[in-house]
Amino acid sequence: MFNFCPLQGALSQSPATQSLLELDGGVKVLVGLGWDESFDVEKLKELEKQVQSQTISLVLLTHATVGHLAAFAYCCRNFPRFTNIPIYATRPVSDLGRALLQDLYESTPLAATTIAEDSLSETAFTPAQKEATAAQKLLLQAPTSQDLARYFSLIQPLKYSQPHQPLPTPGTPALNGLTITAYNSGRTLGGTIWHIQHGLESIVYAVDWNLARENVFSGAAWLGGAGGGGAEVIEQLRKPTALICSSRGAGRTAPAGGRAKRDDQLIAMAKACVARGGTALIPVDSSARVLELAYILEHAWRKDARERGPLVSAKLYLAGRSMSSTMRYARTMLEWMDDNINREFEAVQDTMRRTNGDTKEGGPFDFKHAKIVERRAQIQKLLAQDTDNVQTGGRVILASDTSLEWGFSKDLLKGLARDSRNVLILTERPSAVSEKPTLAGSIYDWWEERRDGVSSEQVDGEDIEFVYGGGRELEVRDSARQALEGEELTLYQQWLAQRQMQESVQGGGAGGAAEAAGDVVDDASSESDLESEESDGEQQGRVLNISATMGQARRELRDEDLGITILMKKKGAYDFDVGGRRGRDRMFPLAVRRKRVDEFGEVIRPEEYLRAEEKGDEAAAAAAAAATATAQEGAAGADGGDQENLGRKRRWDESGSKGPQKRPQHSRAMSDDGAKEEVDELDGLEDVEEEVTGPSRLVVSTAKVMVNLRLAFVDFCGLHDKRSLNMLIPLIQPRKLIIVGGSREETGLLAEDCRRLLAPGEETDGDDAAAGRGERVFTPGVGQVVDASVDTNAWTLKLADELVKRLRWQNVRGMGIVTVTGRLSEVSLGEQHDPKRQRTDASSDSTTTGGSVGSNSSNNKSVPTLEVAAASTQRTYRPLHVGDLRLADLRREMQAAGHSAEFRGEGTLLVDGVVAVRKTSTGRVEVAGVVGDGGGAGGVGRARGTLYEVRKVIYRSLAVVGA
Repeated sequence: MFNFCPLQGALSQSPATQSLLELDGGVKVLVGLGWDESFDVEKLKELEKQVQSQTISLVLLTHATVGHLAAFAYCCRNFPRFTNIPIYATRPVSDLGRALLQDLYESTPLAATTIAEDSLSETAFTPAQKEATAAQKLLLQAPTSQDLARYFSLIQPLKYSQPHQPLPTPGTPALNGLTITAYNSGRTLGGTIWHIQHGLESIVYAVDWNLARENVFSGAAWLGGAGGGGAEVIEQLRKPTALICSSRGAGRTAPAGGRAKRDDQLIAMAKACVARGGTALIPVDSSARVLELAYILEHAWRKDARERGPLVSAKLYLAGRSMSSTMRYARTMLEWMDDNINREFEAVQDTMRRTNGDTKEGGPFDFKHAKIVERRAQIQKLLAQDTDNVQTGGRVILASDTSLEWGFSKDLLKGLARDSRNVLILTERPSAVSEKPTLAGSIYDWWEERRDGVSSEQVDGEDIEFVYGGGRELEVRDSARQALEGEELTLYQQWLAQRQMQESVQGGGAGGAAEAAGDVVDDASSESDLESEESDGEQQGRVLNISATMGQARRELRDEDLGITILMKKKGAYDFDVGGRRGRDRMFPLAVRRKRVDEFGEVIRPEEYLRAEEKGDEAAAAAAAAATATAQEGAAGADGGDQENLGRKRRWDESGSKGPQKRPQHSRAMSDDGAKEEVDELDGLEDVEEEVTGPSRLVVSTAKVMVNLRLAFVDFCGLHDKRSLNMLIPLIQPRKLIIVGGSREETGLLAEDCRRLLAPGEETDGDDAAAGRGERVFTPGVGQVVDASVDTNAWTLKLADELVKRLRWQNVRGMGIVTVTGRLSEVSLGEQHDPKRQRTDASSDSTTTGGSVGSNSSNNKSVPTLEVAAASTQRTYRPLHVGDLRLADLRREMQAAGHSAEFRGEGTLLVDGVVAVRKTSTGRVEVAGVVGDGGGAGGVGRARGTLYEVRKVIYRSLAVVGA
């Protein structure tokens, strides 16, 4: 049995993707935790129901993008049982996804989401509080960087082509040998095509893949990955029982000229913009596609630096709150990239060894020209350099996010829109998340309309077009946090206390504990300290008293509501009566500080290792700073400060100027001498505005921006196109095809093409034709369940006792296989004189269980019996080998038997130096004997003996049926 249900993204333009796969035995697999820029909690209601019902067995993540990963932290924080579910992804998806969510939550308060109105209405007690609930502007606490590190530490990393048998969520059905394998999908670093094997079901989940190779990313693994170049799909992904494929990009045609033409066009647009002294703004995500764009531009700058081209005087910036983390992760994941990246890295290392480290060339992601910008003050400084249409040096800025709804790209757009010298270059066709288009969607529509004219230029032989903005007005919505006060703060505290009490009764606590961090109601560890040994009577008593306890929380927060945490929350409280207390109220509420860790281990705090005199210097510097803030500046004060420092050892980060000096912020990007002044100027800037970290509300403001800059578009989405889909899907040969992840038009177009390609000899017009041959292509909507099982035609037969005694079962990887040859009894044949009618009646009976049909029909008096066939009617069939032989298993068995076995070349196992075992792309195993120079008769005999041993092991690993 295999049922499929899309939870998000089907038949819509939303980039979010969530899918639920239900296999035989109640096994449920959730693939993808996508969200969109609306951050609407209602879109996660179906997922919340599945999590709360404790039926999800495991979660698989595909890409480190907003459309595939943005809801991960929200689920960990707000669904108490979600953290108990095993989660699997590749290492790049885990690391880059963490950097993505760090940028997301620091850039926009919308990602934290607001508290639902109905939840606040139940908590409100006073009329003023009831009025506050109508606004729905009270924000949930966003996860901190420590929270994100803890959430992503739950992900279990996998490598490509590594079969893995996961463990299920506690309390869910057994997986019964379910195996998951990750394959490269292209487009993003660590992007995954999942192969799920469960019993007879072989499912391939492939969304948003790219078959073509790029500068950083290798192509999808359908034909063998990078350098594969095969004409057939690899065996593991061929002929699945169900293929789940995205239709996004089904109507798109690949750009003429391929990857090189696309790259040259982007560079030509940048050169044309900087030649006028303008700024080219390129919106891009902060974790996935930014690697491809940053690599292209950095190497274009390196080339112009050698040839003294026009880009030498221009500046290149990477703007994003977590951009340095993204690039740091990229430098440690070169093995996940295309082979050209690895060869470039090895060439640089060889040059460094020959020149003793003296080289001007850097590695693929050791940026010499790109400057990373991560603070809003730096963005404001960049915008201040480009005001009043003053001639400035050209700049190219890669800024997150592609939607222009959050991140530094929105701030830069507002500051650069009025200047006609500037250019906005879109690299993807924006998605629609609601009826109102995003900022990028509106600008893309303007680019398509070309209402205000087009300017054509030729740069380096490339014809480029810029569309004029024409002074149109663009409505920009900004969101910010505002600290809660008065009735709103009381209402928030009451809601938080009620929520924690409810989760305490239910035995959860992960969400409430995370929400309470930094608040005034409870500490982060209180909810997780519930004792698991409480009796059933105690639990029932807590449930009966919950309504009264929540009533107390609505009125006010008293000492009784705080419980034993009063010892930490209330001043002057030193005693607490634990007599008759149960659960967490029985022990002191010790708050254990969790150690911060990163990819190198525990984070070192330098202040913990200061010497005594250095601690005194810190205190003196703080006192001097306070005195200087209130005193008049003068020469006497300066001289006094110098005299006071005489005879004292100066620390390495102190300068001669008065006042405390912060440790200098070193540049995260390498720069040339000509750019050092600009880099130092930006590095010295710090954000002066304080962020609201406690309970807060959402404040939304709207502003009109006049757009005079020019618009351009280059297709850098890196998605499969119509040609790739129409070429590859017939080669995969799926029995069932499920299309998700695209608009209604794209899905319908791909479904019609696939019906024609997968059944070329059958008519596709009308539903009757599709029903007659059995529907092979499904296009479900959100929440619609489709049955894509392979056992759609099954009948129940009764085996005669004499036949059962003759069966010889064979076990292959946990499955029993047997060959059955017999004949139906005379009575049974007479009873089913109309097999077609019987199959129709049987298939209409919905009460059949266990995969058997036909036994519940009222027309059938008995079940057909299969008896032993007569000797004269026995036939001999060609033997068929069933099973999948892995060369790694063969190597292990041969070594255990005392033979030497090692891999030589690609896909060749050499045993005892005389027998070679190869496995072709079609799954065929070839065994050949090799005789060395010193062979002779002894060598031939040795090869023959080893050959017999190898074949014996191979046959033992397979089942021979049909003989």
